[in-house]
Amino acid sequence: MSTQDTGLRSDGAKACAWGPFLRANGGLVALAVILIFNILVTPNFVQMQTLFVNISQVATIAIVAMGMTLVIATGGIDLSVGAIMALSGALAPLIFLSEFGQAYPALGIAAAIVVPLIAAIACGLFNGILVANLKVQPIIATLILFISGRGIAQVLTNGNLQTFSNPTFSYLGTGKVLGLPFQGWLALVIAAVLFWVMTRTTFGRYVLAIGGNERAAELSGGPVKRVKIGVYMICGVLSGLAGLIVVAINSASDAARNGNLMELDAIAAAVVGGALLQGGRAPIFGAILGAVIIQLVKYTLLANGVEDEVALIAKALIILAAVYVQQARKE
Repeated sequence: MSTQDTGLRSDGAKACAWGPFLRANGGLVALAVILIFNILVTPNFVQMQTLFVNISQVATIAIVAMGMTLVIATGGIDLSVGAIMALSGALAPLIFLSEFGQAYPALGIAAAIVVPLIAAIACGLFNGILVANLKVQPIIATLILFISGRGIAQVLTNGNLQTFSNPTFSYLGTGKVLGLPFQGWLALVIAAVLFWVMTRTTFGRYVLAIGGNERAAELSGGPVKRVKIGVYMICGVLSGLAGLIVVAINSASDAARNGNLMELDAIAAAVVGGALLQGGRAPIFGAILGAVIIQLVKYTLLANGVEDEVALIAKALIILAAVYVQQARKE
């Protein structure tokens, strides 16, 4: 055997060794590359203000992406998350700026959080019933609210921008705990709870079973319909919460823009985080990793003078790369 042949085989073995590592840890590698690039190239990246901005943006994507991850784990998809954000975000100011909210400020704030979340749960219930009971394809079932949900929000607000000054409500988006944005801590708490649900409860096991083989889950006597409705309700309430946070950050509610294209960010974050589009996996903390990558890519482009439209192309390429990695894992 020649020295040249030995060298070629050695290089091939190294490539084979790196392949599985990159497929298994692609998200972490991508995050490391993005961070190093920004530290070296992007102005002011290491400043605390930049950290706060990115955490604020990441938290809303991560919260929705975790709900999307559960839906995808059952083999479904939810295109209505952005519309649900717009609806919940439109309801909140209407409540605490109403005569009732002005007369009873504490009750007004409580109602402005609880009522929109109940509406978001109802939206998730609607999606879940269409998918689980009526057997409508998830992409079609959720397309209904994708189209109508934002329209309902605009009807409620007469298409007007709602601005307000309410420090108590704004704490959802501007408050800090231990020096870091409140919504970042909230996202971590939600992740911990969902991780426990998925790893320690029967509900979590059935979510994965449905995505792995729905027919087998039905034959085993599992509550397939209830579980599928449940994941859409969870996704709905998390989307509603994200909508409240966005409104609180901006001290304004714009039904036409709140949650716009969030379905793209949430799906991208879930897939980049390791969720399989055919179902059967629910990496909760992976969804947070995916959200961080999606946000940092967008921030990197904007901070370096690239137009916002290019970020959409970048997100599409990220999804393509994540799907390619998933296909490579099967081989």
